[in-house]
Amino acid sequence: MTYRFFSAITIFLLFTTTLLFSQKPDYSALTISDSLKENANAIVRLNQTDILIASQRSMNIKKIRIVTVLNEKGLEAIGAVAGYDKRSKIRNIEATVYDAFGKEIKKIKKGDFRDVSAADGYSIFSDDRIIFTNYTPIQYPFTFVYESEFETSTTAHIPTWNPISNYFVSIEKSIINVTYPSILGFKKKEFNFSNYKIKKTIDNETQLSYLATNIFAQKYEANSPESKIFPKVMMGLESFNLEGVDGTAKNWKEYGQWFSENILKGTDNLTDETKVKIKSLVGDETDPIKKAKIVYKYMQEKSRYISIQVGIGGFKPMLASDVDRLGYGDCKALSNYTRALLEVVGVPSYYTELFGDSDIENIQSDFTSLQGDHVILCVPNGEEKIFLECTSQNNPFGYQANFTDDRDVLIIKPDGGEIVHTKIYEDKSNSQISKGTYEISEKGDFGGKITIVSEGSQYSKAKIENWQPTDKEEHYKNYWNNINNLKIGKMSFSNDKENIRFTENITISAVNYGNVSANKMMFALNAFNPLTQSVKRIRNRKNPLEIQRGSVDVDEIEIAIPANFSIEFLPANVEINGKFGEYKTEIIKKDNVTIVYKRKFFLKKGLYTNKEYDEFRLFMEQISRNDNAKIILTKS
Repeated sequence: MTYRFFSAITIFLLFTTTLLFSQKPDYSALTISDSLKENANAIVRLNQTDILIASQRSMNIKKIRIVTVLNEKGLEAIGAVAGYDKRSKIRNIEATVYDAFGKEIKKIKKGDFRDVSAADGYSIFSDDRIIFTNYTPIQYPFTFVYESEFETSTTAHIPTWNPISNYFVSIEKSIINVTYPSILGFKKKEFNFSNYKIKKTIDNETQLSYLATNIFAQKYEANSPESKIFPKVMMGLESFNLEGVDGTAKNWKEYGQWFSENILKGTDNLTDETKVKIKSLVGDETDPIKKAKIVYKYMQEKSRYISIQVGIGGFKPMLASDVDRLGYGDCKALSNYTRALLEVVGVPSYYTELFGDSDIENIQSDFTSLQGDHVILCVPNGEEKIFLECTSQNNPFGYQANFTDDRDVLIIKPDGGEIVHTKIYEDKSNSQISKGTYEISEKGDFGGKITIVSEGSQYSKAKIENWQPTDKEEHYKNYWNNINNLKIGKMSFSNDKENIRFTENITISAVNYGNVSANKMMFALNAFNPLTQSVKRIRNRKNPLEIQRGSVDVDEIEIAIPANFSIEFLPANVEINGKFGEYKTEIIKKDNVTIVYKRKFFLKKGLYTNKEYDEFRLFMEQISRNDNAKIILTKS
């Protein structure tokens, strides 16, 4: 029976592939419709993936990708890259380039592709490899045809179908064909199909196909929630193979048990010397969180992070003893190493899989499968859970804003997996409090100093502290780009990692900040924190608007004006309250030569419809206009 079944599979794939190539593809850029060219830097003429899951331990993936590149910005749409490791093999990879008329101009064979370590410069660390080609075009447009065949025993990770690769790329045709044995428990989950031409075909419960056609290039629209608008299909198996080990999991609890027993077990051993050292560091401390802080600091100082591209590296972490010996690792390795160190001093912790990015993406809680592209560590603290970013040498203990915050993640405990939510940084806790002074000379020259205290998600700027002096200066010149002729003076920083609070003390000066004409002078009162970046007008916006993190800025600035000038015009106080946030200014004339400027801007987190975008733009425009309100002085 098994033999007959897989013969049928083979015939099916041969038929689809033969059908595809029996009709000679059109490689000419001249025949592409104008509607596909509109807003496009590249057009994907065909992106076909054929996946044959022959057994629990065998998956074959064939790809053909035909892309017509219209200009330099479209080069990234080519996508001629593949990864492999000791459990997989690239059977074939090649490419052909055609000119605008469809004439072949270059053949790129397998030997012409570059084959490098996925962790370049750290080949001892891993046998994960990347093979790719960087084609340098001699003219535009041109068409790039990329073909590959890949085999692996890892069936736990079936590639997600993403017909749309990026903005400004049109899709003429995108196809995925998946063939699988029914006994493996194949499953799928579809996302965001409603606004696209996508056809689904299911045959005999062992074959699945999707076809997307004529998807026109989308312009980038700021603050679009991509996970909620682009179509995709996730796929998985209940019975799979990962890292050479067979597994079966119908829910997260079963998956976590299996992963803990088969993937993590045996990776946390450390030498007796290291165990003695870490116990000595912790000493007589009994509080588990205080012990965890000591261990985390030790790990940060001892090791460094190396990046392996997502989807290239394996799924089993490097041995903790190897990380301890070599002093480096990727996210899996460093998280597992920290877990091993904590275990030595009796602090439980859990390996945690998730999607790590500034854009928030959840592990799909109702779809048990191998998900995520990053690993962190969870330390339980009663009802609370503290998450450690083990790839950072500088993060405070438990800080995770802007990369792993506010999302569903999978923690892997010995008794099973569990979906939990990471820390939410509440809008008003993401604060920047500024207090400063500046004075204006009678020539309009500016001299001032300011103290800026940042917490919550705004604390992430603390990385500035470790930058080179020239990079710091460039940062502040960009930050205060509203001040012409700016000179950065003394800079000092205080990084309170215990309370997660970063303080900047900066002195600045500039000539001609005040615009002097005849006997009058004019300048914007809000010199230190104006909203200068405008929100772009988008006619007929298509996508929703999402503000993923709220924040609050509070400013208080004392301004000294020249003694021989008087105030002719002072901007009025302003108060704006709306669905997107709150804004308030208060301008106080303290005496004839001193003004106190107070400002508070609170931006709310939220998801809004595309129809509300223009309202948001006008709200931000009001703030920008008032932030740049000018005082007028008259010379006595």
